[in-house]
Amino acid sequence: MSASVAQPPAQGAAAAAPLPARAPSRSARLRTSRPLTVLLWLCALYFVAPLVWLLIASTKDNDDLFSTFGYAFGHFNLLENLRGVFTLQGGIFLRWVANTVLYAGVGAVGATLISTMAGYALAKYDFPGSKVLFSATLGAIMIPLTALAIPTYLLFSQVGLTNTPLAVILPSLVSPFGVYLVRVYAVDAVPDSLLEAARVDGGGEFRIFWQVSLRLLMPAVLTVLLFALVATWNNYFLPLIMLSSSDLYPLTVGLAQWQSTSTTGGGGAQALFPLVITGSVVSVLPIVAAFLYLQRYWQSGLATGGVKE
Repeated sequence: MSASVAQPPAQGAAAAAPLPARAPSRSARLRTSRPLTVLLWLCALYFVAPLVWLLIASTKDNDDLFSTFGYAFGHFNLLENLRGVFTLQGGIFLRWVANTVLYAGVGAVGATLISTMAGYALAKYDFPGSKVLFSATLGAIMIPLTALAIPTYLLFSQVGLTNTPLAVILPSLVSPFGVYLVRVYAVDAVPDSLLEAARVDGGGEFRIFWQVSLRLLMPAVLTVLLFALVATWNNYFLPLIMLSSSDLYPLTVGLAQWQSTSTTGGGGAQALFPLVITGSVVSVLPIVAAFLYLQRYWQSGLATGGVKE
């Protein structure tokens, strides 16, 4: 009898329970995402269109370069252009490639290491002047690099470092944005309880940084590495004022020298236009390859850090 009396309230409670909300239909989701999709396609077209033009123009000879539409192919002259790029002026283009790899490799790795250690220290250690240093770092981000080029040149000229590789490498080691990025990321990515546990186990501060904290900071480290690599690889103004010997030029300054030779008119000037474009394509490929190779580690690290237990 008691079971029969208790049954109706249970059914009533079940009937009174609210129904789950219906998920939006696929057409509704598509309608809300179309403006964003169009915007993303326009942004992609904005960034890809110059690269496509560059690739097509590198296959043309000098006549087709100025007589055909920019996105239309002419006579296929890519192999001849590549041969001219690597043989002009005794093959100095290869020297420029080696210089750029040296400047960008040493500068990017050094800037990443310094930024990681500095940002980690500002995030995890409380020492006198830490807030002042972080505020100065934020202020340094606001200063354009071109504004510091002339003072840097005057300083380096007094110590005899101009027209040397160090004149390009040493300024590239300083990355205020990298310090800021690592500092912000390390605040949440490296738990204080983990550091305390490592100290209790007898680990020193350097050992904790290299074996524990650095692994948790890898997404930020790779981001700083990519930014520093691209910035140093594409750096033009600083090498232009620091270097006077063409044997020390990076690709940016060397190709600009060919471009100026093409536009000033002497010595078969117009024949260098296809070589400048083809050389620009060759200079872009290592950066594209580095980004495609490193982005998988970058994205996987960000995805891992976004999962909370």
